[in-house]
Amino acid sequence: MNWKSIILNIGYALLVSALFMFMSVLVSIFNGNDSALAALIISFTITFIVGIFPFFFVRRSQTITLKEGYVIITLAWLLSFVFGMLPYALWGGPFTIENAWFESVSGFTTTGATILEDIEALPKSLLFWRSSTHFIGGLGVVVFLLLIIPNSSPMKLRLTNMELSSLSKVGYSSRANKTVYIFAYVYLTLALVALVSYLLAGMPFFDAICHAMSVCASGGFSTRNLSIASFDSRLIEGLTMVFMFVTSLHFGLVYMTVVTRSLKPMNNPVVKFYVSVLVAVALIVATMLRINGFVDNFGQALWYSSFQTLCASSTTGFAITDNAPWPMSINIFIVLLSLMCGCAGSTAGGVKVDRVLVFLKSFINQVARTLHPTAVNELHLGKKVLHGKDAYPHILYLSLYSIILGISICMSLLLGVDNQNAFAASVSSLGNVGPAVGSMGLMGNFNGISAAAKFLFSIDMYLGRVEIYPALAVAAMIFDRRRV
Repeated sequence: MNWKSIILNIGYALLVSALFMFMSVLVSIFNGNDSALAALIISFTITFIVGIFPFFFVRRSQTITLKEGYVIITLAWLLSFVFGMLPYALWGGPFTIENAWFESVSGFTTTGATILEDIEALPKSLLFWRSSTHFIGGLGVVVFLLLIIPNSSPMKLRLTNMELSSLSKVGYSSRANKTVYIFAYVYLTLALVALVSYLLAGMPFFDAICHAMSVCASGGFSTRNLSIASFDSRLIEGLTMVFMFVTSLHFGLVYMTVVTRSLKPMNNPVVKFYVSVLVAVALIVATMLRINGFVDNFGQALWYSSFQTLCASSTTGFAITDNAPWPMSINIFIVLLSLMCGCAGSTAGGVKVDRVLVFLKSFINQVARTLHPTAVNELHLGKKVLHGKDAYPHILYLSLYSIILGISICMSLLLGVDNQNAFAASVSSLGNVGPAVGSMGLMGNFNGISAAAKFLFSIDMYLGRVEIYPALAVAAMIFDRRRV
């Protein structure tokens, strides 16, 4: 195991965090040296020194092994969490060690769950840092690293293949090296367009920056206690829905749609299935809201349901109303949608709609084979024929995801989480969705649960963000006596 190469590349990832900490320092100075200035300066100094240290003592390595790549991915994320919690812990207030850790993990994994009961009590520089963790985590700690590594490096190709799931690279034609840049172009463009759109819609400049970073990352951290609802603007709410939808689509398809100036790239079975599910859930939730008398008319019900449906599918934890009073029959549709979420190759979390579609088609195909064993029953995904070896990894991932979810639910019950949130919060955390239901819903927070439960949900967030396999690969290496 070449630890020098590993440490060097993790240093790159930490320098990205240091850059945004420095920007947060500038925000603090611009706002009259607010109360987080000292905490941010100390955090920046520590993170920068640790990140830059390997460059003075380690020669640049152009090759990495498969094992080293997985260690880089795993440790880059974990150390980003650790150093990312420093500004919170040093500032104090509601941020105990476990709360600072939870907020940092939630930010970098773009989950958007929070322990804060009064968000507006934070200084602007710390609010900027919260949104920055979304921005870094949305594109990916390792993807930021890949943007720095020279194109000629064989390590770039290998890390690209490990950081981006195989599902992320299907649906459009592009070299692996170029895939990283396509994702970055779309991501940064969406952030810029969101910023300009929010400003034109009347959102204050600071709020627009923070919400643009959150929405493009499918995060959900807001600068306001009432989230998007505090702006009381249908235009801002509508723009947010548009960006939540776009960020939940495959970035490669978004790129091809813009480049070709045609909607043909979106004419594929995954997108069609995804949109159909969104429309169906939004209509069901709207109907139930109207029947239960939570709104005055169906138009208002459809607006609320559409916003909440897109929040769940894109895993963006914004809110325009409180879902705590909603009956469980309504929230259950939202929670089930949180299991699936958006498309692969997007900033959305969850198991991805692509895998769900492959599973459903495999199930239908297997039933057809059982009924007609002599018939030729091929598994199609659009024009592509899927063989068993193509579908198997995705079905296995769904099984593994379900097992981890089940373990999380059982453990959260043992740690004192109520029955309702043991399921909802586990689904929300593992899917990087953010809010759950009840006291942990859209207008609630996770502060009321135990430190152990917060740590459990933070593990869920991490596994959901790295899509399980890298973390399990490193865990297997630790227990493998044959490791190098």
